[in-house]
Amino acid sequence: MKRLAVDPSTTSEYIEWLGRRINDNIPVPSQGDNQLAEKHEKMNLKLDIDVQKLETENLRKGKRKAEEDLISLKTDYKKLLLSARTARLGKTSEQWCQEIQ
Repeated sequence: MKRLAVDPSTTSEYIEWLGRRINDNIPVPSQGDNQLAEKHEKMNLKLDIDVQKLETENLRKGKRKAEEDLISLKTDYKKLLLSARTARLGKTSEQWCQEIQ
C-alpha cells in the first residue's frame, strides 16, 4: 500500500480529491462480479457431476471385471473337479482306505 506524506500546505480540496481517487481504485462488488461468482459455482457443480460420473463408470468397470473373474474361477473349479474325478482323486478317505487294503 502506498503512503502519502501530507504536507501542511496541502489543501483540503486536494485531500478530498485524493480520497475519492483512492476509493475509486478499491474494487466494489458489482452485478458482473455476482454473475461471475454464479458462473464459477455452476462450473464447479458441473465438474463435481463429471467426477461422479467418472467414479461411477470406474466402479461399473471394476464390478464387471470382478464378475468376469468370478465366472472364470467357477469354470476353472469345475474343470479341476472333473479332472480330479477322472484321475480318481475325488474319492473319500474311506474309499481310499478300502482300495489300499
